[in-house]
Amino acid sequence: MASFTEVNGDLFSCDEKFSLAHCVAADLKMGKGIAVKFRNKFGNMAQLQSQNVKPGGVAVVAQNSRFVYNLVTKESSWGKPTYQSLHSSLVAMRDHMVKNRVTNLAMPRIGCGLDGLVWHKVRDLIQDVFSSNVVNIVIYNYAPNSNNA
Repeated sequence: MASFTEVNGDLFSCDEKFSLAHCVAADLKMGKGIAVKFRNKFGNMAQLQSQNVKPGGVAVVAQNSRFVYNLVTKESSWGKPTYQSLHSSLVAMRDHMVKNRVTNLAMPRIGCGLDGLVWHKVRDLIQDVFSSNVVNIVIYNYAPNSNNA
């Protein structure tokens, strides 16, 4: 059974035993929001582009002892994802996680920042996709000054 926790804080401060996930467009522009931080911190743009992942898939990069999951939820960076494309990307990520024995995953409120999806619907999707998996999922709610959180 999946464990699901929400915390306030900086996603990039989580323990390296956690693989990370976020949403991107198929064009891999990563020019706004948390995607900029992922691009700057992990790079590997050529490796991501060579995977040629379409919406509903996931581009995966191994980073030291963990994976970085780039959930491709829309065609272009200026577009918007659908719950269906997000669901398909989550299933693709889950399948990779099971195959590679990944049991710890950290992510922001995916699809809910600039992409405009509604968090309680996204949370339900995540919980549904991982309901029968043994995985520890931590959602980071960005808190630039966590003393006031």
